[in-house]
Amino acid sequence: MSSPEAHVRPERSAQRPGTGPVVAVTGAASGVGHALACRLAASDQVKKVVAIDERRADVPGATWRVLDVRDPAIADKLRGADVVVHLALDLDLDSDPKARSAFNVRGTQTVLTAAAAAGVRRVVLCTSAMVYGAQADNDVPLAEDAPLRATSEASFVDDLLEIERLGRRAPRAHPGLNVTVLRPAVLVGGTDTALTRYFESPRLLVVAGSRPCWQFCHVEDLVSALEFAALEKVDGEMSVGCDGWLEQEEVEELTGIRRMELPPSIAFGTASRLHRLGLTPSPAGDLAYTMHPWVVSGSRLHDAGWRPSWTNEEVLAELITEVAGRNSVAGRRLGRKDATALGAAGATVALVGAAAAVRRARRRRGI
Repeated sequence: MSSPEAHVRPERSAQRPGTGPVVAVTGAASGVGHALACRLAASDQVKKVVAIDERRADVPGATWRVLDVRDPAIADKLRGADVVVHLALDLDLDSDPKARSAFNVRGTQTVLTAAAAAGVRRVVLCTSAMVYGAQADNDVPLAEDAPLRATSEASFVDDLLEIERLGRRAPRAHPGLNVTVLRPAVLVGGTDTALTRYFESPRLLVVAGSRPCWQFCHVEDLVSALEFAALEKVDGEMSVGCDGWLEQEEVEELTGIRRMELPPSIAFGTASRLHRLGLTPSPAGDLAYTMHPWVVSGSRLHDAGWRPSWTNEEVLAELITEVAGRNSVAGRRLGRKDATALGAAGATVALVGAAAAVRRARRRRGI
């Protein structure tokens, strides 16, 4: 999972070994996995950290195992671990969808099976609150046990739903294996997703008649929640995010970015054509997550004593700082020269026009 390192505590002294669980972290060479591995390796509550990835990275105090998580040999590398936190996921917008899905699903399946074979007692998975689906009739906020109503029409959601299914089946197939799942809200902190690219646009697209509600999760808070799960302080399926949410009008006021409102038929039709033609990486289904609420309560983590250290306003401010100088329209990154030439709303008009022109040309050719 792509993101920068969270704040890492000072490395613990060799004379003060941890007395807690042995924790293995997959995807430990970068992003959230690296940040978590560093945090756990510096914790007095962890006996040992086993870092697993296809390449090494600097994680002081960790023991490295270099291999692909889809390799069945990972079972031998997990022997002696009490907990596995599986973060080796490909969520890159530019990855080939079929290859990405094969890696994510096969990797999770292999890790769950290998963990059971190695005698691991707990596996922690990280998906997204997107699995609840963005629906006009969603409760605000959603409880952790709300049904997962997402469809496969949005980026990565198909993979995440399958990972959730694998996580639910694993304890039945392997009695004694506990599977804990964390579902973060819109993740911010060095991340690159369709939802963070929404804020790279010169105008914030708003679908007429919709009611967007924005809730964020800073990477540092996700890492601290994963640590909570790795230390076995929580069980089951739980959501992670800032307390509360922001309405669209608040987002526009805080960011200073004005809206561009479109009717649903035009917004979805254009988004679908642009994606089908390969002009944008985001399918039309991503629009739903900017239209309808999918705010989560985080009550299970709260009840266990965990609290976010970031507010929605603070995370949004950091996101706007991060995306400064970038220009995206419908999730497609534009070069500085393109953005300057097109102007504020011109990029959107150009993409809409391009899609319409291609459609007309195809009709004339009878395609």
